[in-house]
Amino acid sequence: MGYGILEVDLHGMNEWQARVAVDGVLRRAKGETYRIRVIHGYHHDTVLRDMVWYTYAKHPKVLRLEKGSNPGQTDLVLRELY
Repeated sequence: MGYGILEVDLHGMNEWQARVAVDGVLRRAKGETYRIRVIHGYHHDTVLRDMVWYTYAKHPKVLRLEKGSNPGQTDLVLRELY
């Protein structure tokens, strides 16, 4: 985990726990953080992925959402990296 990218793993969490975890990472994100990588998994169902996309797509700190390098992750882009 580098300074620019924070990571949160939601495996084993229910929807409420996952929301609390992601909100906590968003609160801790400082100016050097430009991306939060949310690992939600994809094998069993899409509840956590859907919650991330629905809840954080319009969050005031989130510029946009991006699909990750695999289907089990979503990146919350907080600012552009130049």
